Amino acid sequence: MADAKVIPFDDDRSRGSAVTRPPRRRGAASRRKNGEPAPVREIGEAGEVQPLPARAAGQDDAVVTGEEQGRQDGGGGGLERRIAGGLSFLRRRLTGDYEVDDFGYDEELTDQVLMSLLRPVYEKYFRVEVKGVENIPAEGGALIVANHSGTLPLDGLMMQVAVHDHHPAGRHLRLLAADLVFVLPVVNELARKLGHTLACAEDAERLLGQGELVGVMPEGFKGIGKPFSERYKLQRFGRGGFVSTALRQGAPIIPCSIVGAEEIYPMIGNAKTLARVLGFPYFPLTPTFPWLGPLGAIPLPTKWTIQFGEPIPTDGFPPEAAEDPMLMFNLTDQVREQIQHTLYKLLVQRRSVFF
Repeated sequence: MADAKVIPFDDDRSRGSAVTRPPRRRGAASRRKNGEPAPVREIGEAGEVQPLPARAAGQDDAVVTGEEQGRQDGGGGGLERRIAGGLSFLRRRLTGDYEVDDFGYDEELTDQVLMSLLRPVYEKYFRVEVKGVENIPAEGGALIVANHSGTLPLDGLMMQVAVHDHHPAGRHLRLLAADLVFVLPVVNELARKLGHTLACAEDAERLLGQGELVGVMPEGFKGIGKPFSERYKLQRFGRGGFVSTALRQGAPIIPCSIVGAEEIYPMIGNAKTLARVLGFPYFPLTPTFPWLGPLGAIPLPTKWTIQFGEPIPTDGFPPEAAEDPMLMFNLTDQVREQIQHTLYKLLVQRRSVFF
């Protein structure tokens, strides 16, 4: 693979990019998210009284369990609706009767397929506990800033599931990703479908301006590729590009702290020569990888906690504040310190890495 150029999120807005964006495209007519309704069976003719089903001997007349009620109503109804919805979904995918936005985000595919694939990992494998989700606004643009770790960027995906499944408004998180993501086969297409976009100020401002919830991990490769000995020590947050973007849009900044990702691939070494040959920012060596082959790529089943902190408002600053380097430095430091403090607090509360 050719060397991939990593573009820091806070680089100059007028720079060029080594990555060619995919052409903006939009699908056919608006999708029908719930599919076509299943046929409704008629219970009886108008005016006709249907007899109640007979109860078993000894059954309490006043109590009917949910399971028994489901049998009385026809237990196959839910299954029939799921099958009908699945067939309708497949028909729309085959005929192109669905839409994606200008960034390639496919909301229907994300909700019905991709989240369903990530959810078992989130719920059963990492057993993620979410705190402070009420700090995410119900509507309007907001910027979630989180720590980054774990050798592979699974923390971003788990954060997406946390917002999608736990926020009362069912919001979707649009992550900003490094350009390396968009030059990898298969990963590129899946990232676009999940709503990821290039980590540059232009895309971030556009999403915030559209009222989207945007996620950024300013540590970048410095955070995700740091050695295990430096776990939970935040790396440099750059020059405050994410703060400038939030100020321009008047969007609140929500600090997010993730505990548990640091231990899934304990990075004890870095094969730098091999990384340069492959065009990667680093090539991790862990206690299991590459010594155990493909089995070594299985992450350890650590217990995760994701906590969203109190929002830091930016709508009270004047428009020219986005160009004030001292203000950007102070706000960047405030966000970083809040994330670091919460990480230490969560680590003290944690009983075990795995429980």
